[in-house]
Amino acid sequence: MKCRVIAVLGTRPEAIKLAVVIHELKRRSEEFEIAVVHTGQHRTMLDHVLKYFKIKPDFDLDVMRPNQTLSSLTSRVMDTVENACHRFQPNMVMVQGDTTTAFASALAAYYCKIAVAHVEAGLRSHDLYNPFPEEANRKLVSMVTDIHFAPTVGSRDNLLAEGIPLEKIVVTGNTVVDTLRALGKLEHSWENTPLAEIPQDNSRLVLVTSHRRESWGNDQENMCLALKDLVTKHKDIRVIYPVHMNPNVRSTVNKLLQDTERIHLIEPLDYSTFVSLLQRCHLVLTDSGGIQEEAPTFRKPVLVLRKVTERPEASQFGLAKIIGMTRESIVKESDSLLTDNEAYLDMSGGGNPYGDGHGSERIVEAISRWHQKKTPLLDADKEFKLPPRPTPRRRKSDVEAKAASAGKD
Repeated sequence: MKCRVIAVLGTRPEAIKLAVVIHELKRRSEEFEIAVVHTGQHRTMLDHVLKYFKIKPDFDLDVMRPNQTLSSLTSRVMDTVENACHRFQPNMVMVQGDTTTAFASALAAYYCKIAVAHVEAGLRSHDLYNPFPEEANRKLVSMVTDIHFAPTVGSRDNLLAEGIPLEKIVVTGNTVVDTLRALGKLEHSWENTPLAEIPQDNSRLVLVTSHRRESWGNDQENMCLALKDLVTKHKDIRVIYPVHMNPNVRSTVNKLLQDTERIHLIEPLDYSTFVSLLQRCHLVLTDSGGIQEEAPTFRKPVLVLRKVTERPEASQFGLAKIIGMTRESIVKESDSLLTDNEAYLDMSGGGNPYGDGHGSERIVEAISRWHQKKTPLLDADKEFKLPPRPTPRRRKSDVEAKAASAGKD
């Protein structure tokens, strides 16, 4: 009997990270039957990704309503995913990440007594309201999950600390690295994209994204004012800001940054164009979790516009820095990377601590072994291992300071 799997996705990040897994399941068609459920949580941005990866949903839902509450969205996703489960009769429902789609779909599968596989399991900020509601979503998904696909050893350790049995966890690496490695090899043109109007000069490009609920209001205003400070101070930079569709984000950003010289507010980019921009940019400022994982693939320093992160590996490796959302910290930390070449090089070296491009293969192999009731789900030597941590440079200023301190002693 083939293993029947439902893959549920509703937002662009879910599609980006599950597309490679879906293709791997289809490649092994002698073992698997796959149905794709599209909840429609992010309709416009998600549809382009599905088209790009040639994925046609088997169940295309429409759960979004204007100004809906999280509870109403959750209930509609549960109802529609439960209906898909009754119709397809899967052995397993696969969810990704920490969205409302992931949480509600996992709960629906649990209510139907169907096994749940959680891709990107074990991420924790240890602050229930940062990010909101994602931190609660991913913890709640873990409660009903049968196979936890942890992207890193740190994520696995979070799960173990919560009492999840080791035999239910597989360290896979993040599947976004699989996707990036494939897309990074392609030629990308900015013609007929929102980037086409940006002057192609020698300016250094600063990529900015910010959309999280906890940043709305004062924090978003602080960030906008900091960006104005940076372009005033650094005449050789251009800020490119793909502005999220949410009206709470757009109203603040447009009010403060519209028509500011060398700050380009553009429509959200399709994923291949975004990857092209990520490859070409000099520096990234973001509150996105996904971009913290993506930027190290292209050796781009990341300043994280949040108080905490559930993806600490880039910070631990010196490839990212959590700076919060105050105007002063954003200007100070950005200025350091724009003026100190050694500091920049320290944050742009080393391998990606989030994955090696084989995450989707590990996930599908583990599901195959689960269906055949084999143990372990994946041999330990086949799990993802972190690359060596880069060694910081010995800077002249540090050496001089150490010598001066020794002289005083």
